[in-house]
Amino acid sequence: MSLFKTVILPLRAIQGVFALLVLALSSYVAHWYNTTTVISSPSSINFLFFASLYSLLSILALEFLIPRFVAPKTAASNYIALGVELSNVLFWFAGFVGLAVFLSKLLFCRGSVCQSAQADVAFAAAAWLVWTGSGVIMVREVVKKGGLMSWKRKEPAAVEVPVTNKEEA
Repeated sequence: MSLFKTVILPLRAIQGVFALLVLALSSYVAHWYNTTTVISSPSSINFLFFASLYSLLSILALEFLIPRFVAPKTAASNYIALGVELSNVLFWFAGFVGLAVFLSKLLFCRGSVCQSAQADVAFAAAAWLVWTGSGVIMVREVVKKGGLMSWKRKEPAAVEVPVTNKEEA
């Protein structure tokens, strides 16, 4: 059995757990900001909330929708899956770096909300690592199946060379 088939399902489960953890922590911090302070929740918290939802929808799409509704084993399904995979890598990286920078600029950070935001950064960074790992595996699979633009390459047609009989000439 290939590495892709044996490793990808456990990675999806871990990605789902991290997405749910970050979703819960981001929701808590955003709720605290919206109910306790006069300012709205920071955009970095809102972005991690989005990244969590996008990640959960991506897992659904990668494991159930794309294999069933886009012709499997075609270049289109491979590249759609690769695009979804790599967009998650980008979103998680931007999310955890953005929240880490936001927390580093705070003058006052104490209590359960601050600890939740710090845990949010840690789990988002872990989610980024897991998505990066599955992205590397996905790139490896796409390259192994023919590389970029392999669906545009055509096999050379067999050319028949006429055989001439020396006696007729």
